[in-house]
Amino acid sequence: VQLQASGGGLVQAGDSLRLSCAASGRSIRQYVMGWFRQAPGKEREFVATINRNGAVTRYADSVQGRFTISRDNAKNTGYLQMNSLKPEDTAVYYCAAVYGVPTSIDGADYNYWGQGTEVTVSS
Repeated sequence: VQLQASGGGLVQAGDSLRLSCAASGRSIRQYVMGWFRQAPGKEREFVATINRNGAVTRYADSVQGRFTISRDNAKNTGYLQMNSLKPEDTAVYYCAAVYGVPTSIDGADYNYWGQGTEVTVSS
């Protein structure tokens, strides 16, 4: 499966963005999807994950209550709605997918990755 992330940009603190992750090559219905981010000079970190039918979601503490992960299996697309953005949310955001696990916050579990979309939040 190929993943294409989009929707990043330059925004001000307090603004919102919605990232999309379009999948191609096969249906994502059987894949857990996740979002990760990597800020300049830092390691990649987990942001959010969603199970195959969208009923179960998990978030990093740093984004809990501000970000919402969702998916539309009919459109073969995942989303990350980001509200109340902060400068510390500045990073390249990556979507990822994995088959055969309930959910995972560990990037090492994911075997399909998108190319990343850059989010910059100014103060």
